[in-house]
Amino acid sequence: MTLSIRWKVTIGALLVLACGLLIARELVVRSLDQQEIVQSGQILETRTSLVAYGLQPFLTQSETLSSTPQLQAAVRDLSTRALARVTVMTPDGRVLADSAVSDHLLATLENHLTRPEIQQAVATGRGTDLRTSHTTGERTLYFAVRLNGLNQATPAAFLRLGLPITTLDRDVAKLHQDLALAFGIAFLIAVVLSVWLAHSLTKPLSEIAIAAQRLAKGDHAVRIRTGSRDEVGLLADTLNQMTDQLRTKIDELSEDRSQLLAMLTSMVEGVMVLDRRGRVLQINPALERMFDVTRIEARGHPCSDVFRHPQLDTLVSTVLTKRTNQENEILLHPSGRRLHIEASVTESDREKDACAILVFHDMTELRRLEIIRKDFVANVSHELRTPLTSIKGYIEALLDGAKDDPETSTQFLNIILKQSDRLNLILEDLLQLSKIESGQVQFKREPLHIQSIIERTLAILKPIADKKGHRLVSFVEEHLPAVLGDEDRLIQILSNLLDNAVKYTPEKGTITVAAHPVSDDTEQPATVTAVELSVTDTGMGIPEMERPRVFERFYRVDKARSRELGGTGLGLAIVKHIVEGLGGRVWVEANAPTGSRFVVRLPAQQIGHPVG
Repeated sequence: MTLSIRWKVTIGALLVLACGLLIARELVVRSLDQQEIVQSGQILETRTSLVAYGLQPFLTQSETLSSTPQLQAAVRDLSTRALARVTVMTPDGRVLADSAVSDHLLATLENHLTRPEIQQAVATGRGTDLRTSHTTGERTLYFAVRLNGLNQATPAAFLRLGLPITTLDRDVAKLHQDLALAFGIAFLIAVVLSVWLAHSLTKPLSEIAIAAQRLAKGDHAVRIRTGSRDEVGLLADTLNQMTDQLRTKIDELSEDRSQLLAMLTSMVEGVMVLDRRGRVLQINPALERMFDVTRIEARGHPCSDVFRHPQLDTLVSTVLTKRTNQENEILLHPSGRRLHIEASVTESDREKDACAILVFHDMTELRRLEIIRKDFVANVSHELRTPLTSIKGYIEALLDGAKDDPETSTQFLNIILKQSDRLNLILEDLLQLSKIESGQVQFKREPLHIQSIIERTLAILKPIADKKGHRLVSFVEEHLPAVLGDEDRLIQILSNLLDNAVKYTPEKGTITVAAHPVSDDTEQPATVTAVELSVTDTGMGIPEMERPRVFERFYRVDKARSRELGGTGLGLAIVKHIVEGLGGRVWVEANAPTGSRFVVRLPAQQIGHPVG
């Protein structure tokens, strides 16, 4: 059981006080006892002299005394007068008379020569001793003297007076009782004062302890109030100052931590912090998404066990060993992500502090765009070089003499004109695509009937389809809501899709244009939010691996046949940008068993009643 400071102080003070009182009582009793014994000794010495004087007549009769009735009577008389026990002994210690013993018992008393007071009297002429008497059983103070006879050289007898100190014992006992009562009262008063004093001393300490516990639990608003100006008050003031400083530091650290976490959480780049042994201290959500791991799984574990990537392990090992900044690019499988890693070291040498910080940049999209850019440059170069080469060749042929033949020169000039038109068409599409991407083209947002758009576009493309024997079919659901768009741009979208369908569908194929509403399933009841426009053909189709790239500039599934059929390779790229500019999206699907299906989803007008 653990005692509080209050009880330790109280019990300690009471123990000290109790020891002091017991020691004081013992000293008082001993001092009184010694003082009474000294006074009794002086009195006894005086009475012994008087008794010795009273025994002088018996010493003048002979040099030695003998036990006689007269001597016994005289001893009893002197005992009564002296108020003390009187004993007369021969020089050899035999008792001749004793006021405390009957006459017939004198002969039975043992020899007193061995008594301490007698031994002292033999040696020095007088002796004293304090002991319990064998005869009376009382604690007695003895005083003995040597009595000389006629011949002063030899002792005639020994005289001993015994003074019982029963009165002293009663006084001491009474003193013990009085002291016990006084000390008991004093002890009770001391208990009350000790408890009060301990309470007054420990109460501020208890309040300080409670405040410290609340502070440890996170209550930084706690304050210690005390009115004392002593060391306890100084301690309370110091703790209040420490609390204020701690609260300020914690607020600063919390703010810094919140800002750091906000930055780490909002960063697109992945961040990983390692200690000196390569264990993960921290990762941000971006890195969790990149490697499909969680912070709980990663923290405290070696980097090599968490991510299991040989290139990353090598980079981390190099950084931690050489303590130098490193860079590298790794490829993740099977996602195909490309990550550029910048690793930097810190100056801390403590084991559990951050030693290395790795920043992961997702380069996947950038590398894809680089590939697209390279392909675009190559395709543009090829698309421009083909008509330019043809124009240059025919011009050189004309200069070499073909111009002299009217029929040949006319044929060559028609080819040059055709290639010039193709070159101009490519440049116009590129310019249009550039304007759309840069936001220079402003799209209208007018409610349009999709059925009328389909009818107008089919009428434009019907002569081209008839040349290849294609059948054009349209399916438009009734009560179709209006779409928000630009009429000219919608016709351009549908024309491009139908033109591609006609080109890449073998003769006597079927091309279907359909439109139907799309509902938002989360609404109850469901409401129409968009209209899907699709163009389906029975042509050569597009392989699944090629579909994501068909909307890239100059991308062709079958390059040789595409150039043979004409076109710039920019039509689907223009379609995609127009659809996205109108707030929709476009994609391509397979059409079983053959052909392709292009789908354009456009936002519908939100009105009270659908337009038929």
